[in-house]
Amino acid sequence: MSSNPKRKRTSNKISADPLQLIPNVGPATARDLRQLGICSVTDLAHRDPWEMYVTLCRQTGQRHDPCVIDVFLACVDFANNGRAAAWWKYTSRRKAEIHRKLAWTDNEVKLINAKRR
Repeated sequence: MSSNPKRKRTSNKISADPLQLIPNVGPATARDLRQLGICSVTDLAHRDPWEMYVTLCRQTGQRHDPCVIDVFLACVDFANNGRAAAWWKYTSRRKAEIHRKLAWTDNEVKLINAKRR
Protein backbone atom coordinates (compact mmCIF):
# COMPACT_ATOMS: atom_id res chain seq x y z
CA MET A 1 0.00 0.00 0.00
CA SER A 2 1.47 3.35 -1.02
CA SER A 3 1.02 6.51 0.99
CA ASN A 4 0.02 9.79 -0.55
CA PRO A 5 2.58 12.44 0.52
CA LYS A 6 0.25 15.27 -0.47
CA ARG A 7 -2.44 13.93 1.87
CA LYS A 8 0.08 13.60 4.67
CA ARG A 9 1.13 17.25 4.31
CA THR A 10 -2.52 18.31 4.39
CA SER A 11 -3.07 16.29 7.57
CA ASN A 12 -0.10 17.92 9.27
CA LYS A 13 -1.29 21.37 8.22
CA ILE A 14 -4.79 20.70 9.54
CA SER A 15 -3.51 19.67 12.94
CA ALA A 16 -1.40 22.84 13.13
CA ASP A 17 -4.27 25.21 12.21
CA PRO A 18 -7.18 25.48 14.66
CA LEU A 19 -9.48 26.94 11.99
CA GLN A 20 -8.98 23.86 9.85
CA LEU A 21 -10.33 21.72 12.67
CA ILE A 22 -13.73 23.28 11.89
CA PRO A 23 -15.66 21.04 9.49
CA ASN A 24 -15.61 22.31 5.88
CA VAL A 25 -12.61 24.60 6.47
CA GLY A 26 -9.51 24.09 4.38
CA PRO A 27 -6.58 26.42 3.77
CA ALA A 28 -8.48 28.87 1.52
CA THR A 29 -11.46 29.21 3.86
CA ALA A 30 -9.11 29.55 6.84
CA ARG A 31 -7.44 32.50 5.05
CA ASP A 32 -10.86 34.04 4.33
CA LEU A 33 -11.92 33.65 7.96
CA ARG A 34 -8.70 35.24 9.21
CA GLN A 35 -9.22 38.14 6.82
CA LEU A 36 -12.60 38.60 8.52
CA GLY A 37 -10.91 38.65 11.95
CA ILE A 38 -12.01 35.13 12.87
CA CYS A 39 -9.29 33.07 14.53
CA SER A 40 -11.25 30.36 16.33
CA VAL A 41 -14.57 28.53 16.36
CA THR A 42 -15.76 30.75 19.22
CA ASP A 43 -15.20 33.80 17.00
CA LEU A 44 -17.76 32.32 14.59
CA ALA A 45 -20.55 31.93 17.14
CA HIS A 46 -23.52 34.20 16.47
CA ARG A 47 -21.91 35.72 13.36
CA ASP A 48 -24.06 36.50 10.33
CA PRO A 49 -22.81 34.35 7.41
CA TRP A 50 -24.39 36.74 4.90
CA GLU A 51 -22.59 39.71 6.42
CA MET A 52 -19.36 37.70 6.45
CA TYR A 53 -19.74 37.04 2.72
CA VAL A 54 -20.45 40.68 1.87
CA THR A 55 -17.51 41.85 4.00
CA LEU A 56 -15.18 39.35 2.33
CA CYS A 57 -16.29 40.51 -1.13
CA ARG A 58 -15.70 44.14 -0.15
CA GLN A 59 -12.33 43.49 1.44
CA THR A 60 -11.02 41.54 -1.54
CA GLY A 61 -12.67 43.71 -4.17
CA GLN A 62 -14.23 40.72 -5.88
CA ARG A 63 -17.46 38.78 -5.88
CA HIS A 64 -16.77 35.33 -4.45
CA ASP A 65 -18.54 32.17 -5.49
CA PRO A 66 -21.91 31.94 -3.68
CA CYS A 67 -20.86 28.51 -2.38
CA VAL A 68 -18.70 30.47 0.07
CA ILE A 69 -21.99 31.44 1.72
CA ASP A 70 -22.81 27.73 2.10
CA VAL A 71 -19.48 27.18 3.83
CA PHE A 72 -20.02 30.18 6.11
CA LEU A 73 -23.54 28.94 6.97
CA ALA A 74 -22.11 25.52 7.86
CA CYS A 75 -19.28 27.01 9.94
CA VAL A 76 -21.55 29.33 11.92
CA ASP A 77 -24.05 26.53 12.56
CA PHE A 78 -21.21 24.34 13.80
CA ALA A 79 -19.96 27.11 16.09
CA ASN A 80 -23.45 27.62 17.51
CA ASN A 81 -24.58 24.03 17.98
CA GLY A 82 -21.54 21.77 17.61
CA ARG A 83 -23.13 19.65 14.89
CA ALA A 84 -21.14 19.23 11.71
CA ALA A 85 -22.84 19.07 8.31
CA ALA A 86 -21.35 19.15 4.84
CA TRP A 87 -21.35 22.63 3.30
CA TRP A 88 -23.45 21.47 0.32
CA LYS A 89 -26.29 20.64 2.71
CA TYR A 90 -26.71 24.43 3.01
CA THR A 91 -27.03 25.11 -0.74
CA SER A 92 -30.83 24.86 -0.81
CA ARG A 93 -31.07 27.21 2.17
CA ARG A 94 -28.78 29.73 0.47
CA LYS A 95 -30.74 29.53 -2.78
CA ALA A 96 -34.02 30.01 -0.92
CA GLU A 97 -32.74 33.05 1.01
CA ILE A 98 -30.28 34.74 -1.32
CA HIS A 99 -32.68 37.12 -3.04
CA ARG A 100 -34.07 38.27 0.30
CA LYS A 101 -30.60 38.74 1.80
CA LEU A 102 -28.31 40.07 -0.93
CA ALA A 103 -28.41 42.45 -3.88
CA TRP A 104 -25.74 42.74 -6.53
CA THR A 105 -24.77 45.78 -8.53
CA ASP A 106 -22.13 45.71 -11.25
CA ASN A 107 -19.29 46.23 -8.78
CA GLU A 108 -20.63 45.34 -5.37
CA VAL A 109 -22.73 42.97 -3.33
CA LYS A 110 -24.89 44.43 -0.57
CA LEU A 111 -26.94 43.16 2.31
CA ILE A 112 -30.60 44.05 1.93
CA ASN A 113 -32.04 45.98 4.91
CA ALA A 114 -28.71 45.77 6.70
CA LYS A 115 -27.91 48.13 9.52
CA ARG A 116 -25.16 50.44 8.36
CA ARG A 117 -22.31 51.41 10.66
